[in-house]
Amino acid sequence: MLKELFNPGSVVVIGASRTKGKVGNAVLENLLNDFKGNIIPINPKSSEILGLTCYPTILDVPDNIKSDLAVIVVPANFVPGIIDECGRAGVKNIIVISAGFKETGVEGAKLERECVAIATKYGMRMLGPNCLGLIDTTSGLNASFAASMAHKGNIALMSQSGAICTATLDWADAKGVGFSKFVSLGNKADLAENDLLMEFAGDKSTAVITAYLEGIKNGPQFMKIARCVSKIKPLIVLKSGSTAVGSRAVSSHTGTLAGSDEAYNAAFNQSGVIRADSVEDMLDYARAFSSQPVPDGKNIAILTNAGGLGIIAADACSKAGLSLASFEENTILRFRERLPPAANFYNPVDVLGDASADIYGYALEVLLNDKNVDGIILLTSPQAMTAVDEIAKIVTQKAGSSEKPILCSFVGGTRITKGVRILNSHQIPNYSFPERAVASMRTLCAYSDIKKQIYNSPPIAEYDKKRASQVLGNAAKLNQRTLGLESFDILKAYDIPVVTTATTKTLPETIEMCETIGYPVVMKIVSPDISHKSDVGGIRLNLRNADDVERAYHTMMSDVRRYISDAHISGVQVQRMITKGKEVIIGMNRDVQFGPLLMFGLGGTYVEFLKDVSFAVAPINRNDAKHMVASIKTYPLLAGVRGEAPSDIDSIIETLIKVSQMVTDFPQILEFEINPLMVLPDGQGCVAMDIRLTISEE
Repeated sequence: MLKELFNPGSVVVIGASRTKGKVGNAVLENLLNDFKGNIIPINPKSSEILGLTCYPTILDVPDNIKSDLAVIVVPANFVPGIIDECGRAGVKNIIVISAGFKETGVEGAKLERECVAIATKYGMRMLGPNCLGLIDTTSGLNASFAASMAHKGNIALMSQSGAICTATLDWADAKGVGFSKFVSLGNKADLAENDLLMEFAGDKSTAVITAYLEGIKNGPQFMKIARCVSKIKPLIVLKSGSTAVGSRAVSSHTGTLAGSDEAYNAAFNQSGVIRADSVEDMLDYARAFSSQPVPDGKNIAILTNAGGLGIIAADACSKAGLSLASFEENTILRFRERLPPAANFYNPVDVLGDASADIYGYALEVLLNDKNVDGIILLTSPQAMTAVDEIAKIVTQKAGSSEKPILCSFVGGTRITKGVRILNSHQIPNYSFPERAVASMRTLCAYSDIKKQIYNSPPIAEYDKKRASQVLGNAAKLNQRTLGLESFDILKAYDIPVVTTATTKTLPETIEMCETIGYPVVMKIVSPDISHKSDVGGIRLNLRNADDVERAYHTMMSDVRRYISDAHISGVQVQRMITKGKEVIIGMNRDVQFGPLLMFGLGGTYVEFLKDVSFAVAPINRNDAKHMVASIKTYPLLAGVRGEAPSDIDSIIETLIKVSQMVTDFPQILEFEINPLMVLPDGQGCVAMDIRLTISEE
């Protein structure tokens, strides 16, 4: 059905206007400029608009004119009735440009739900409301109120912001960048990013997919679709609302409930999405993918006529994880044959400030023939003797037959204008500064890895779910939302090792239990009101005899009461003291849009201060778990440094996979934390020392 949304036989504009400056007039004029199908204006106050026969309602349009698409531009309160008329007239797709829906508050949200219900009743698909419309350059359809038609190209863009759409169109017009499809999503009441992803994936005119999103309607489905789409086409997403301030702005802008930025980063990393940090980045990357081949590796050659620019680019490559290519011996020999003696024959290649276009062309040809070079960044500084336009022509000639990406950075202003125009006309990306060219090259290289990525299904094992369910069920019956050490049985049900532990209520019981467990021991306060025991003096370590236990018991109770006088204290927990090993943390927070978000990092009391953690959306496979562990900055401490024995990293990976399945099996677990998980030396496993989880009220 979306095929007819982008390539309809006829379009009805409901709310068409003959008044310049009105949205209904702009939409109609845009359609008349390029669309070859039937265009039918609807307005009860006119019989003719812009030379077209106008009808009072869509129900008055003759039966022989089939309506595939209706564009609705009327006040919000009239929209439900108009949609019902469209349904009765047999319309298949509607675009609701009108604003005044969920972005305005409760009543607007109610009106929006009514529109969706009516569209669903008739089997129609709806884009919007509160959107700019859409453009399809292949069919010549401009069903929007944008100021101009997009140039024809191979980039598809969807945006949750109409303003981003119009600004991008204006930028693209200046750069000569073309699009295949251009869609303003608006409030995403019906059609959303997942629908458009599938449409763009199958669209032969689209080679690159870009998106500006303020939120995602169905996170798990998005990840599933993105994993498939990113294998065949690069998928670049600019997700706004990454800060607390930005997230609040999102909520008031389009009514989208923003998920945590950590969840988006994890979800994108796990599904092959290239994340852009700005509109400029998104468009930079899209230009590179639009016209340049994806490199086989990360070995980059830099060609410049200015040493300073070459050094800047080299530094940027290093920071971006790209390597400067080591040239073949024949490459150096060929450089010596033609380049000036003062030139630099190694990477970065400096052909000097007076280099002619022919010298640039020669050096570029040599680099393209070097098997050690995967991509080229060509820099030009407009010095007095530099023929910028001739250099641009040479680049376009060489790039036309190249199987390696060539990205340019002609740095300057007035003197590079003509050369940049030549590059643009041949779809050779030019970037204002070397760092931007490097960032785009890094993205091309990253996509090479994405295409090779294999997404294995998460392992599913048989665990004692009944035992875990009983613990959670008992807590729910007691209206207990926060569980602590009493939930160790949940870990045991999933074969996660736990430290020898007992809970006592009196000092005599505590001493007796310590004697049974064996010294040294750890003593912890047990209270549903205390999350961080060490902050209130609720932990005593390395107790070696009964006297230590008695003193520690009294001082701990006193300290806790001093910090939180009204805390409900259930007793104390006694554990065998484990002195060897590294403390790590495994946690989970249930994200609104993606579900269970797993966290891993160094544990203990410093986790919130260091914030050296990694994230992944559950369920995860073994590769995901390995990546979580290896991506923290302090991973070398686990791997073993300066002669230390490595920790049992495999046991961490196994525990992460088990926790992933546990929080997937029990969606009522909202938050979960093992802190610390004591990781013993390699081959000796790990032990959960403390646990805390929160369950939902339902």
